[in-house]
Amino acid sequence: MSDRTATPLSDALERGDVLSPHCPSRVILNHVTSKWGVLTLLALRSGTLRFSALRRKVSGVSERMLAQTLQQLEGCRLVDRHSYAEVPPRVDYTLTPLGHEAAERVAALADWIEASLPLLLESASADA
Repeated sequence: MSDRTATPLSDALERGDVLSPHCPSRVILNHVTSKWGVLTLLALRSGTLRFSALRRKVSGVSERMLAQTLQQLEGCRLVDRHSYAEVPPRVDYTLTPLGHEAAERVAALADWIEASLPLLLESASADA
């Protein structure tokens, strides 16, 4: 057990305060909860996919946006990229253990949205 004195910086690195404007959690939250981040995590729940299969599965995403999203998720250690020295080049993407955890949590939110959709749409049309 350590007797080191906690500082605001060390506390922030151990567990962020997402409501603080300088919290590093916000960057990760932004990547995970972006439209394409959520859909990419959900698509990879079923297992490893090649880029082209992933793009087909995440309908509507451009090649550039999917590549950017995958880079961001890889940078957050949520997705692993494995490239093979083949012709034509082959690249596979899979969720890391942290990615699986994030995908399950995002899936729970997506399930709630789907289950609540009639009420959410009713509320939205009443406000219009």
